[in-house]
Amino acid sequence: MKVGITGYGVYIPRYRIRVEEIARVWGSDAGTIKASLKIGEKAVPALDEDAATIAVEAARNALRRAQVDPGKIGAIYVGSESHPYAVKPTATIVAAAIRAEPELTAADYEFACKAGTAGVQTCMGLVASGMIEYGLAIGADTAQGAPGDPLEYTAAAGGAAFVVGRHKLVASIEATYSYTTDTPDFWRREGQAYPRHGGRFTGLPAYFKHVYSAAKGLMDRLGLEPGDFTYAVFHQPNGKFPRVVAKRLGFSSEQVEPGILVDRIGNTYSGSSLLGLAKLLDIAEPGDRILVASFGSGAGSDAFSVVVEPAIEEKRALAPSVEDYIARKVYVDYATYVKLRKKIRV
Repeated sequence: MKVGITGYGVYIPRYRIRVEEIARVWGSDAGTIKASLKIGEKAVPALDEDAATIAVEAARNALRRAQVDPGKIGAIYVGSESHPYAVKPTATIVAAAIRAEPELTAADYEFACKAGTAGVQTCMGLVASGMIEYGLAIGADTAQGAPGDPLEYTAAAGGAAFVVGRHKLVASIEATYSYTTDTPDFWRREGQAYPRHGGRFTGLPAYFKHVYSAAKGLMDRLGLEPGDFTYAVFHQPNGKFPRVVAKRLGFSSEQVEPGILVDRIGNTYSGSSLLGLAKLLDIAEPGDRILVASFGSGAGSDAFSVVVEPAIEEKRALAPSVEDYIARKVYVDYATYVKLRKKIRV
């Protein structure tokens, strides 16, 4: 039997801050920033929201679509680089909140922005081996960016969850392919509040090399070409990178644009490529094939070939869509943003 996605769910906080508001505070030219990053605004978590609450809400929505008894979830993996505890798993919080404990295995994953897709791969293996019936993989983040740093314009909050199993699939996963090297383009040392990045080094040797290699490796393994896919979604650190790598791989704008979210919600890190996939599942038809490629600094990329199944039509409306969450938004000024993100340290 096929292994794939039985249900999916998302969560995006309602607060937003515009690029113009951040640029105003730091005396930057908003037009130049928007043209360079191709981003207009980003999602900001409320005071009572973190990676754990985002993961819980996304998981609940995924279970609504999966129509699976939480007690049948045999594994939960939460990928994030903003886990609320340095020592205390987020995955157990999710397990308790969705009433999946105690007969399951659970763990937190970290690999920058691809930790969520690593969780999907782990669940695929456990389901395929027969060790579990269903697994739950989540990518959720409240991304950090130092005040005034270019990351502050993009680092956002949001997440997506996927129930992986064999029954009543909304989409099957044909294959997965990963490409990983030790490329230190982005890092945060223990005790540091904000990450550091290698500037332009994060582009060609990191993002573009790994995403291109993973996507190309997957297509070569399956004997497929870009034209065999209805859609493609790539990790979205900004609005420029995914469009550039898509063009290099041979994908058209018609295949890529439907999955672009970064311009409206920012870079949700571990949730980025998974939210893009969820957005495409919200609109895809049975038989559509979707290429998904995540990216995590450090550096690696996981690519998947996903084929939409007939059950999507009966399950799609069982939980809020990505567009539902994007539409419910409240704008904040920079002072409120600083308060919400706890950037004032006493």
